[in-house]
Amino acid sequence: MVNVENASEEVVVDKKVSDVFGSSELVKSAGEVLKANIGGQNGVVGNEGVGGGTTEKSVFARVKETLRLFNKHYLHFVQEEEKRCQKEVDKKVSKSSKSKKGIAIEADAKKKAKRPDLKAVSKMIETNAVMYPGKRIGDLSGINVGHQFYSRAEMVAVGFHSHWLTGIDYMGMSYSKVYGNYTFPLAVAIVLSGVYEDDLDNAEDVIYTGQGGHDLNGNKRQIRDQVLERGNLALKNCVEQCVPVRVIRGHESASSYSGKLYTYDGLYKVVQYWAEKGISGFTVFKYRLRRLEGQPTLTTNQVQYVYGRVPQSISEIRGLICEDISGRQEDVPIPATNLVDDPPVPPTDFTYFKSIQVAQNIKIPNNASGCNCKGACMDPQTCACAKLNGCDFPYVHRDGGRLIEAKAIVFECGPNCGCGPHCVNRTSQRGLKYRFEVFRTPKKGWAVRSWDFIPSGAPICEYVGVLMRTEDLDSISDNNYIFEIDCLQTMRGIGGRESFTIDKVIQGVVDAEPTIDFRGDLEMYQCQQLQTDGPDDQKLESVPEFCIDAGSTGNIARFINHSCEPNLFVQCVSSSHHDLKLARVMLCSGQHTPLQELTYDYGYALDSVTGADGKIKQMACYCGAADCRKRLF
Repeated sequence: MVNVENASEEVVVDKKVSDVFGSSELVKSAGEVLKANIGGQNGVVGNEGVGGGTTEKSVFARVKETLRLFNKHYLHFVQEEEKRCQKEVDKKVSKSSKSKKGIAIEADAKKKAKRPDLKAVSKMIETNAVMYPGKRIGDLSGINVGHQFYSRAEMVAVGFHSHWLTGIDYMGMSYSKVYGNYTFPLAVAIVLSGVYEDDLDNAEDVIYTGQGGHDLNGNKRQIRDQVLERGNLALKNCVEQCVPVRVIRGHESASSYSGKLYTYDGLYKVVQYWAEKGISGFTVFKYRLRRLEGQPTLTTNQVQYVYGRVPQSISEIRGLICEDISGRQEDVPIPATNLVDDPPVPPTDFTYFKSIQVAQNIKIPNNASGCNCKGACMDPQTCACAKLNGCDFPYVHRDGGRLIEAKAIVFECGPNCGCGPHCVNRTSQRGLKYRFEVFRTPKKGWAVRSWDFIPSGAPICEYVGVLMRTEDLDSISDNNYIFEIDCLQTMRGIGGRESFTIDKVIQGVVDAEPTIDFRGDLEMYQCQQLQTDGPDDQKLESVPEFCIDAGSTGNIARFINHSCEPNLFVQCVSSSHHDLKLARVMLCSGQHTPLQELTYDYGYALDSVTGADGKIKQMACYCGAADCRKRLF
């Protein structure tokens, strides 16, 4: 507990950081920083007992929201970089080699990237979106031992470690009025990432080399003496005042966009410091850190095993009952395992199809006219499909294609477009590209987990089954595999789905294709009615005209379970036609997803499902999330 009423001294910002971001927002008063840090949005962050407070589980949700916002900004800046690189490539590539532009652009974007991660952090700081803007001693609520960050910038975005480059994060003299019993500077966190040649990491016991004096070209060698100031002095003060520091370990990771994976390994006490001649003959400061007792088990070794080791052959898969449930329809086999049932049984009573099957009484609209682009869509100002998306492409090339942010509807290029299959605006049409496993659970039936790291915004799979009219279903309440196609519901954020502004969607389509007559489209008519008349319960509760029944026919999506804190989200996509009632239903990654179970929010409202007898049906939820509602419906 600290008194922040009279704290007014300015926080002195590291000059290197301010030079990088160039933002005056980085310099705030200590009072402003700590009020934001302690007060949060609803009083205190976590359950620390000030101003009404929130519960611990809501803090975990806020961490996820903060990281999602960072990734949204990051992908926007990635898109800017790809546009910039495209313009540079256009100047160099002759008209005779236009077909090679797509590959050249992606390669050049990686080569000449202008740190979109740092731009995203700057945006977070400018908009006061950093969750913990002030520095704190000890653990931070919502970030447990074992939490993984996929770049240094993500740690800065949350406020877990506020330097994107420096290994030691510390409080400056400006915090002395708030923490009056301490001597400053005072370290709060360090990153162990193998930058210094004199580091010695023995897991529970660490010899950490102070900052400064090493070659920035990446060869780890010291080229001058270190000085006892700034971070080095801050760690020395931790020794003398028994202040623990957060230790984050960085490891090489091909799956992370930064090339490294950062794992929080808990609080360590700085027990000793000294100066000595290092391997290269220059003076370095050494700090012995010892992990505090009573914390969760050290995770880094297990992380490297669990997240870096997947079965290399069929014989290594425990509980294997089917080598490929798709019957070789998918490019990547989907094994099924069962370590629950005795005897183990595979998924039964369904036929695998990788594409939608259409009921006989449904007529799919004619293919839309499409764009006139050649090879790949490049200019969103001239691409007819990009105009439907507000004169922009919804995806970036990075990591095989990622959706920048969830939208009410994504209009992709279709059969009549001039572009080819590698166009960025066909990202969701490329089928499965990650390795999945269908596995049996004790309480939730079958489930799906990934063998690969999946970046945020990546399309996972389409929800496949039989496309049919909702009125033709025998009993919706007895079929747990029905997905109602309701872009209207998705736009309005009903039942846990993303919330969007309808008028922007309508206006974007009308502006792009004013000749399209939507008067005969019931879905657009409903949108227009809601736009003019406002919503009412009767309109929102109306049953969608079409649905997808994956009860007896479907793909891997039918096995993906519900969660109250999902890592996937639902995205409506229109490609071959523009009838919103018949939009394709895609599941996309809502956050960086390592090797873990995939889930999305089914969108049920409590007490919304009734049986044939008219009585309300209930189903328990076993998702295990901190914010679990305990009931699916």
